[in-house]
Amino acid sequence: MLSSDVAKIYHVETKVLNQTIKRNINRFPETFCFQLTNDELKNLSSRSQIVTLNKSNNSRGYNIKYMPYVLTEQGIMMLSGLLKSEIAVQVNVQIIEAFCLMKKYFNDDALVSNHEMRIQKLEKVFNNYLVETKCNKIFFEGQIYDSYSILLEIFNKSSNEIIIIDNYFSKDLLDILRKLEKKIIIVSKNFDNELIKKYNSQYENIVFLNNNSFHDRFIIIDRKIVYSCGASFKDLGKKCFAINEFNDKEYLNKILSIINV
Repeated sequence: MLSSDVAKIYHVETKVLNQTIKRNINRFPETFCFQLTNDELKNLSSRSQIVTLNKSNNSRGYNIKYMPYVLTEQGIMMLSGLLKSEIAVQVNVQIIEAFCLMKKYFNDDALVSNHEMRIQKLEKVFNNYLVETKCNKIFFEGQIYDSYSILLEIFNKSSNEIIIIDNYFSKDLLDILRKLEKKIIIVSKNFDNELIKKYNSQYENIVFLNNNSFHDRFIIIDRKIVYSCGASFKDLGKKCFAINEFNDKEYLNKILSIINV
């Protein structure tokens, strides 16, 4: 994982994480951590839909002073013992407890025969922390770029389908969605028929549904995860708002039943 993504998991700034690696570089052999080359960074940026570098016509922005770090699973766990954030401390405690439990299991002949199942349980504990954390964020006035960046991250989590509920969606949202090769459903009570007609004349990836049952804005990813957004997608970053993730199946099914899709 890129150091910027690991920083999100551990709830620290990327700069803090990178400084921690540099100050403890002897703890991070190549099997734990390495830096991208300039060519690798260019290739990664060209493949990503979220461009984080300033790519002007003369390609300035690629020759940055410090190349990003990439961490393996071992490196991510090593960081848990060095960073001071609450989530990092929790992961480190879980790792220590897990290894103590493993020692106990392997010293007990009665438990060795069942070790595979128990190791799987321990792996599940690790994975609960190492997978991407829930997207629960507050954005303040002026954080327009960050707001749209997290919106793209949410869209990119989808494998098949995105459902967007927003009574005041605009052309800006369609400009983003036209690049996504996924099934998209937009649910709204207000439609600009002329805008939709122009969009449908060129693109076929969006179904527009009229529904006046919602006040808040929602995003549903692959009918598995629901995101609630406190601002209309055309107004992201203009005022303080929050985006929250819900994995509750009951909420999800109720929303889907209202949409009737």
